Amino acid sequence: MIRRINLAVLGLIFIFQTAQAQYKQVLNNKTQLIYNKESILPFKKLDKLRIAVVTTDNQKYAPFIAQLQRYAEVTAVDFQQFDEKTKYFNTIIVAGTAAEFNSNYAAMVLQSAVNNKHIVLCRFGANDNYTHVGLNDNNLSHFASILWSPETDASGQENAAMSIFGGLGITQGKLLTNQSRLQYTQGKQSGLDIANMSRQIDAIANDAITQHAAPGMMVMAVKDGQVIFEKAYGYHTYEKKQANSIHDIYDLASISKIVGTTPVVMHLQETKVINLDSTMGHYLWQAKETNKANIPLRTVLLHEAGFTPFIPFYRNLKPGDLQHTADAQHQVQVADNAYLRNNYYQDVMWPQMLNSAVKPSGNYVYSDISMYVMKEVAEHETSTPMQEYVQQILYRPIGMKTAGYNPRSRFAKNRMVPTQNDTVFRKTLLEGFVHDEGAAMAGGVAGHAGLFATANDLAIYGQLLLNRGEYGGAQYFKPETVDLFTSKQSATSRRGLGFDRYDPKPKAEYPSKLANSSVFGHTGYTGTCIWVDPKNQFIYIFLSNRVHPQVSTKIYDLNVRSRIQDVIYETINKGK
Repeated sequence: MIRRINLAVLGLIFIFQTAQAQYKQVLNNKTQLIYNKESILPFKKLDKLRIAVVTTDNQKYAPFIAQLQRYAEVTAVDFQQFDEKTKYFNTIIVAGTAAEFNSNYAAMVLQSAVNNKHIVLCRFGANDNYTHVGLNDNNLSHFASILWSPETDASGQENAAMSIFGGLGITQGKLLTNQSRLQYTQGKQSGLDIANMSRQIDAIANDAITQHAAPGMMVMAVKDGQVIFEKAYGYHTYEKKQANSIHDIYDLASISKIVGTTPVVMHLQETKVINLDSTMGHYLWQAKETNKANIPLRTVLLHEAGFTPFIPFYRNLKPGDLQHTADAQHQVQVADNAYLRNNYYQDVMWPQMLNSAVKPSGNYVYSDISMYVMKEVAEHETSTPMQEYVQQILYRPIGMKTAGYNPRSRFAKNRMVPTQNDTVFRKTLLEGFVHDEGAAMAGGVAGHAGLFATANDLAIYGQLLLNRGEYGGAQYFKPETVDLFTSKQSATSRRGLGFDRYDPKPKAEYPSKLANSSVFGHTGYTGTCIWVDPKNQFIYIFLSNRVHPQVSTKIYDLNVRSRIQDVIYETINKGK
């Protein structure tokens, strides 16, 4: 116990010294905040906002609209049938030049203000007033906020949009704001040689695709709160029918552990709903009479509980358990045209895990069972399915628009990058159904796998961790909670609580030969990773479907993820 506490203290001291948010705004933002009732801007928690944007010309203001949509669910409408189209929105962003407005537009916007909607007016171009359309100081006071950008080009529009959400701080005029969210500027004025870095990353990624390490991939890098690199490569499949996009949704595999389950555990621990030193038997009735009754949750999170590393549940299926069509007894969809019998997880899988062998605790043995356990604990304590609870406490408020489980119920199939052509278990191409067999058999929601998201969602989460629990002007975790879970917590491995970490062993070079002891994150079996570096205020995200059409080791053999991370580190180091 003493050794564990000392390790934790040392880790906390280091993180406290290095993990402060260090947004470095280098752009000249000409947007000004003229009026800001109750400090509504920048927007903070987003789960209570239903946002529409209405412009005088949606084609002209496409850069403004697209940039707004990087931060939240923002629906673009026009002034045709304005009243009907905005009825179910409580926040309306109205944009255009004063000359483009007419009295009818103004009257409709004022009516929305009367209807208790938050109106954010973003005026572009000349600093003209709106008296010619009936808007004066008296009725403008009904608006929530008024901004003015003298620039109408794409850059000016994007800066205004970022100002609304806090991606850019407003530094001119009487009302000033600070950056509080990611800034999407592709490294402009960052002082880094982005062009050379891009050429090197392009070469590595294109070579990997040529050698069939994966049909495509996504690379994203954030430095000091600024997105310095964001690019999609290749195609969804080797047939090259659909090019990859930065908006694609990937199966994150084991990244689910730190982005899905661990934040729920962090929240429950800091609110004293659970105690990491209490046992499985304390929280789980079914564990009380098993060999796992006295295993502390802390040991589970560290992968030191002695659990069996992996159980191939799908190999134990009996005739009639899986079929091609749904019926009353087969409602668990594990893929297109593949349905598992109801309650298979509760009746077969979970009991099998609880009764599996346990080796002496204290040694590091990576096991998926660990996060199955933590999901069960969380759901028993919250009385809420984990997939909904994490949306409530984190994803919706913070603006993680795509992150979640079973994405086919929320997004079109072509948004998802396909993974394996499963010829053994489900006998079909997996598109938006989790690759991991156990997670699929558990209904697509498991502690260790099942989460899907875009790179942008991971970047938001990574920045929250760099900020030690704060994002968008709201605190989601206590700083000491983030410090505890992400710092080294084991005497026998490099692990934090749930999080993987930099490997200090000579020649390990994990996750990169230029990484340092502050780095934490996780990899995923499908060919994914996220690494967060507090010392350099840097986030690295790599997503791919290296398991398509069948599992391949080439992404490891070519060391693709680490080599790209090395290139970014080299660029950052040269820019210091």
